[in-house]
Amino acid sequence: MQTALIKNLARYAGSEVTVQGWLYNKRSSGKIIFLIVRDGSGLVQCVLVKKEVSEDVWASASRLTQESSLKITGLVREEPRSVGGYEIQVTGLEVVQIAEEYPITHKEHGVDFLAEHRHLWIRTPRQTAILRVRSEIEHAFRDFFYQRDFVLADAPIITPAACEGTTTLFEIDYHGDKAFLSQSGQLYNEATALALGRIYCFGPTFRAEKSKTRRHLLEFWMIEAEMAYFDIDDNMRLQEEMVYYVIQRVLERCSAELKVLERDVEKLKSIQLPFPRISYTEAVEILRKAGEDFTWGDDFGAPHETIISNHFNAPVFVHRYPTAIKAFYMKPDPENPAVVLGADLLAPEGYGEVIGGGQRIDDLKLLEQRIAEHKLPPEAFQWYLDLRRYGSVPHSGFGLGIERTVAWICGLEHIREAIPFPRMLHKMYP
Repeated sequence: MQTALIKNLARYAGSEVTVQGWLYNKRSSGKIIFLIVRDGSGLVQCVLVKKEVSEDVWASASRLTQESSLKITGLVREEPRSVGGYEIQVTGLEVVQIAEEYPITHKEHGVDFLAEHRHLWIRTPRQTAILRVRSEIEHAFRDFFYQRDFVLADAPIITPAACEGTTTLFEIDYHGDKAFLSQSGQLYNEATALALGRIYCFGPTFRAEKSKTRRHLLEFWMIEAEMAYFDIDDNMRLQEEMVYYVIQRVLERCSAELKVLERDVEKLKSIQLPFPRISYTEAVEILRKAGEDFTWGDDFGAPHETIISNHFNAPVFVHRYPTAIKAFYMKPDPENPAVVLGADLLAPEGYGEVIGGGQRIDDLKLLEQRIAEHKLPPEAFQWYLDLRRYGSVPHSGFGLGIERTVAWICGLEHIREAIPFPRMLHKMYP
């Protein structure tokens, strides 16, 4: 007997298969039992007619509870009215385990309750759709870089120094020495880029931010790329090609999931290359015209990013931020050292910054000066300074937050749904 995934049932129309999964829902008319079964790839309706199955099969189906695990065998047939367009006429059923009374029923539950039961909440159709889209997005990023001869070079998670500032570090004891969970793999990416040319890393990053917003997680995943001999314009071109590629992949391969999520796909389909580009100064003017009392030199908050992005129907690059509010490694613009050759990519529809990046300082003396200005311990950065001593070149890179990207593409209200098990302020259970 062939074992089939629910998502592939169209291949088996007219054939008998076995599906291994869990009971999502059940209803009965007395002589017919309808089982909605899930297997992680989709849902299918399985129909048992009392006079057509054995007494044992009927009895087993009758005692099934929500989320009971089972193996069900039957004939696959096309049925446009059923979920997924196919159903199974049941001939056999094996109960693997009868589930206890399930806490998440098919009624509305509060977010706090669902968050406490995240390990079960992820079984629901909406959550599985999100996680499948996330998987496709991650595969698309990897394929994009592979096709462009990038090397995957993973960066360490335990680090001896800060990358994005010392106020958001998770400190750990490293056998008596002070160490930190990584905020970014960027500094190490610069080293591997000077060895391999074009590289990326993909892994978890940690920010101990006292933020409790719909956009923030304390542990999140980043795709970070670094490219030797790339300037800021090369960098932005690569970013927009990458994001566009990922959107097209999701539209092509995740239409069923986007439908479950009730995502307005026309907003994604309308996005075209190239993405608009505005300077920080132009963005400040947009805010002031919108009535915001905003001072040039301040950083943008979430409401500011929303106002700016609402002027565009596609992601927008905001480039050349004030030097004073950007990281120590950002290269000043030779034409105006008050700003850096950096750019953030703001997603439309109010989803905020999804990419931060820019050109790095490649001059040894200037980098030493910036480390001193930021009051960073020079001994922790000697290896990083070596990169400017031995064959320094212009280079650029960026980091993209997976969860914010998933939230935007899926149209989610809160970033907590974009990762299987979110870590938020005062929240790390389950």
